[in-house]
Amino acid sequence: MPITEILEENCRKYGNDVALVEINPEVKEVRRVTWKEYELIEPNPTVHYRREITWNVFNEKANRFANMLLSRGVKKGDKVAILLMNCLEWLPIYFGILKTGALAVPLNFRYASDEIQYCLNLSESDILIFGPEFIGRVEEIAETISKNRLLFFVGDSCPSFAEDYVALTVNFPSTSPDIPLTDEDYAAIYFSSGTTGFPKAILHKHHSLMHSCQVEQHHHSQTKDDVFLCIPPLYHTGAKMHWFGSFLVGAKSVLLKGTKPDVILNAVSQEHCTIVWLLVPWVQDILDAIERGSVQLDRLELSQWRLMHIGAQPVPPSLIKRWKEVFPNHQYDTNYGLSESIGPGAVHLGVDNIHKVGAIGKAGYGWEVMIANPDGTPVVSGEVGELLLKGPGVMTCYYNDPKATEETLKDGWLYTGDMAMEDEDGFIFLVDRKKDVVISGGENIYPVQIEDFLRTNSKIKDVAVIGLPDKRLGEICAAVIELKDDVTATEEEMNDFCTKLPRYKRPHVIIFADVPRNPTGKIEKPKLRRMYGGDHLVAAQNQS
Repeated sequence: MPITEILEENCRKYGNDVALVEINPEVKEVRRVTWKEYELIEPNPTVHYRREITWNVFNEKANRFANMLLSRGVKKGDKVAILLMNCLEWLPIYFGILKTGALAVPLNFRYASDEIQYCLNLSESDILIFGPEFIGRVEEIAETISKNRLLFFVGDSCPSFAEDYVALTVNFPSTSPDIPLTDEDYAAIYFSSGTTGFPKAILHKHHSLMHSCQVEQHHHSQTKDDVFLCIPPLYHTGAKMHWFGSFLVGAKSVLLKGTKPDVILNAVSQEHCTIVWLLVPWVQDILDAIERGSVQLDRLELSQWRLMHIGAQPVPPSLIKRWKEVFPNHQYDTNYGLSESIGPGAVHLGVDNIHKVGAIGKAGYGWEVMIANPDGTPVVSGEVGELLLKGPGVMTCYYNDPKATEETLKDGWLYTGDMAMEDEDGFIFLVDRKKDVVISGGENIYPVQIEDFLRTNSKIKDVAVIGLPDKRLGEICAAVIELKDDVTATEEEMNDFCTKLPRYKRPHVIIFADVPRNPTGKIEKPKLRRMYGGDHLVAAQNQS
């Protein structure tokens, strides 16, 4: 069934129960909220800003937004882009879009102006709805993008080039628009990309989203009594699809803005969270804070916390060993997936297999996996090959990119670009990425974009950006820079030059050396990773 029917069902069963809570510990004062359905709670010393909505209010807001969109001519198959930080409006907006029959198009909040414009054009989005954090970036392109699309703003002090979301929707009916939907209708476009620069648009149908709900709930056994703490951004399939397991059973979820150890643990304690999805850096920070004594567990209510799971990057077994020493009663799990496979769970470790930490697991619920040779045949057990996936959550295509679709979808299999091997017990281990994406702190970083930027420096002859292992972030970016003849430069000079990049894209390590290329002109990045994964890595970690 279409995923929107879950929301309607939750209203029928649990209408007055809390659906979503938003917590922002960095806001010192509770801001004025103009919609009477929001419940404001006075701040205390650790939680300065909190809002919550029930399932009834969630659905009413989705319906209001849907009816407003329909009044502006939005129809089935149109696309509406979302550029928001995590907030209480995010998910009602998402479901409001789906209720019209249009496609929701979440955008990465790290995108620069040119990337926002590119994604709007590639996805053929008719509307962009954005928040206050993005006014400057949207304003840079507003004159161009507003010629053929509507701009809606969520927040106080609406800019002149957009329309006010609250003022537009508050007076529209809160009843369902009753647009007929089926499992085969298109539902969403998510973005991903390899090392070629700008993202690809990944098209999914309603049945993909529904399968994601079922996978997550099957793997982690959410019940109505669970409380899920969601910290990663909702534009990401990982965050949203882990939330889908709670959504399926009508359980409460908490959207937390902040990743400091005390902020996370206070939220778990105060909201009685039972399931928390973390990234490796946050786990490490929490453990370090506990060991330093800056977080005192005996002052927190954590006995209800039953599951900590990790995704988005390789997990060091030693880290989970440390975690279990502090939290011996916690279940632990990890999942592997792609936006092309509607997020996590295509490969699943399982809470009973903690002895296999380091593996990504076995085929998830409803999924098939194969480790294949280049010709698509299975490898011999124990050998390395490309990880292939098949199941109801595989994307329909890369939207407006038939060539990339043909390269990735073959005979029903999704070619992930990840190299893997299977051990004697049937557990799958990632060996290397066929693509050169660097995953740092759970975020994909695309080396070609950084390389293209560095090549604008007049002193640089050639450059290669690679990922090196990092104990906290999973990986860090290193730039191997080959200078022009008779030219000198310093690390400080290159670091200063890179301040023009977003912080998360700046190389952690600068290496002045020749850039090796093979006879076909391709950079030999595996060779560079072997060469510079030692002393340079240690030096970088000592500086961090």
